[in-house]
Amino acid sequence: MTTTSLRNTAPSQGRGMFFGYVGAVIGSAVLVVGLSLFLAPMVWIPSADRVPAALWLMAGMAVLIEWRPLLPPGSRFSQAAMMSLSFIMAILLTWGYLPALIVQTIVAVLIFKRLGATAWRIGFNAAQFALALTSSHLVLLAFGMPSAAVLDSGRGLVALLSAGFVWFAVSHLLVCFAWALRFSVPWWRMAVRAFGYEAVVHFAQLALAPILAVAAAANTWLVLLAAVPIYAVYRMARLSSERERMALSDSQTSLPNRKGFGLEVTESITRASESGGRLAILICDLDRFAAVNNSLGHGVGDQLLRELASRFQRCTDANHLVAKIGGDEFGFLVAEYHTDAEVDRFARRVQATLSRPVWLDEISVDVSGAIGIACYPQDGTDFETLFRHADVAMYEAKNRGCGIARYAPEYDHHSPERLALLGDLRRALEAPDLPGVELYYQPQVDLSTGEVVGVEALLRYRHPTQGSVDPAELIALAEHSVVMRTLTYRVIDEAVSQLAHWRREGLTLRASVNVSVRDLHASDFCDYLTQRLTKHRVPPVALRLEITESALMADPRRVVATLKRLEELGVGLSLDDFGTGFSSMQHLRRLQVSEVKIDKSFVLGMHDDSDAVAIVRSIIELGRALGLQVVAEGVEDERTWRQLRSLGCDMAQGWFHAKPMPAGELAGWLLRYRPPGLPRSVSSRTVSAESVPQLSGGRTATVPLAESPVGTPVSRSVDR
Repeated sequence: MTTTSLRNTAPSQGRGMFFGYVGAVIGSAVLVVGLSLFLAPMVWIPSADRVPAALWLMAGMAVLIEWRPLLPPGSRFSQAAMMSLSFIMAILLTWGYLPALIVQTIVAVLIFKRLGATAWRIGFNAAQFALALTSSHLVLLAFGMPSAAVLDSGRGLVALLSAGFVWFAVSHLLVCFAWALRFSVPWWRMAVRAFGYEAVVHFAQLALAPILAVAAAANTWLVLLAAVPIYAVYRMARLSSERERMALSDSQTSLPNRKGFGLEVTESITRASESGGRLAILICDLDRFAAVNNSLGHGVGDQLLRELASRFQRCTDANHLVAKIGGDEFGFLVAEYHTDAEVDRFARRVQATLSRPVWLDEISVDVSGAIGIACYPQDGTDFETLFRHADVAMYEAKNRGCGIARYAPEYDHHSPERLALLGDLRRALEAPDLPGVELYYQPQVDLSTGEVVGVEALLRYRHPTQGSVDPAELIALAEHSVVMRTLTYRVIDEAVSQLAHWRREGLTLRASVNVSVRDLHASDFCDYLTQRLTKHRVPPVALRLEITESALMADPRRVVATLKRLEELGVGLSLDDFGTGFSSMQHLRRLQVSEVKIDKSFVLGMHDDSDAVAIVRSIIELGRALGLQVVAEGVEDERTWRQLRSLGCDMAQGWFHAKPMPAGELAGWLLRYRPPGLPRSVSSRTVSAESVPQLSGGRTATVPLAESPVGTPVSRSVDR
């Protein structure tokens, strides 16, 4: 972005002031140069036939060395490195002001013309260098000597140092004022930030000027010999610049790579922080690019990337930058935008560029991609944060199939805060003595008899500093990491241990534990389950595993072997959130499902939604036809309870019966429990321990992994 295109632009705000400054510099240069030529003494060369050969030689070498301007790579505020400065200052010292001014003006126009600068910028830079050279000449005159006499005087060193310092100060400050107006930042900040690089380059050039002047005075051909070190410095600088540019560029497309993109974005962030501006970065990932490489070859894939890079460059303007940041990923920088609509329009423009077919070797290739957007400062204040957030948004766009997505914190499952929470959960799971992880239980009731037939255990986690954590967030965070395995095993162990404890107290319970599909893929899962049941002396029929419909149906073939082992062991399978996915009747028969749970979203809508009632009725009839038990989640009032009972549902759970409670409170609740539909007078009677409803061996109690802290089910089903 510190490219020629950006340097050629004026600020969108304060445009008049900026061009007023440019005009003032050009006008001042014309005035000062005119007065200097008219008033100040100089060495005057009246005709070309009297121009010394050494002067022609130095002027030619100054032009030749700038034929390929040396523009340092990366994001710097400096202009092109003026490698001809040594020759120009030597001409000033040897033949005077006018020849040096003529050569410098020619060189300045050549440099910035070769760099593609606009006319006003060429005029500004020529005026900048003219004012700097004039100031140096006036310093030499202030020491009481014409330029050519400096080398013979005892005060020559002081005069040379002073003239060189003034040249650098004037040139540097004029540019810094322009950049300050361009980006609305204090000029002194610009001066300080660019001082180091500018000072090294220009003072090195100025130090060589006296050597060239002495050589020219002694012998014309010594100029060539004295110029060898300058050429060596030039070659070394160019090689270093090219190596650095290669390190910052992609070899296939010549666009900036990720490192180069990061440098440009970092500089833009710095300018935006000083000016109060905004910027956005976009990451575009191509879809199915690997298929192009595999079917057409890597050569065609490289050709596709080059064609897309060319298209992206054509759809950008001065405030945009395009980079290739990965194998099939492109990055974009949108600087100095004013409204979010500008970023959205640019993203759609990139998407439209992708949508056009690409012809490669007479083959039309359709390309698409997902674009993620992150904006400064709301989504991050440094490159790494913005890049990661744009990457998160890009994957969200892929998952949603919408093509373009802006970053939102809820998309980021791997933020530092979430990773820290995941680490705290892992430590709590690995140390059973640490408080925080606990199971709550919610009763399930037989709708035909009102008898308590089971319980559902719900995970609760209280963080030491954050308090209660939403289990939905916790499960979503853990299920894509190794922590999910630890969490599942911890819940299995506690649930089986609690079943054993209740059996010793005379309560025969059957429970199901919610597991992830990744758990069923693990080869040692059945072995662990068998070991825990054996240790706690709990029969396998007392346990039922619960998994979401969508997770199981996504890849049922991979879990068939595990499910067969579970069936042989005597552990059944409960299908959670039934009705929200795309179950196959064939899979339901093959996977030996014992129970289906109607998702609470249908149950809660039964009051005023005839479609919800129809869905619930269909699920119940399907379960009856397949010989499956049907559990309704989210039963919160008597009306819903009666509707489900009339439809023939087997079991229900929800706040109508009881809220989730710690294991220690369940026995007391059972003593107070009165089945629905009994006379109110019975509700206050004392129930003996012997009359506590026992869980029959043929009934089930479900134990999912999680529920929200205040009755909103979170696991993969929510029962209230």
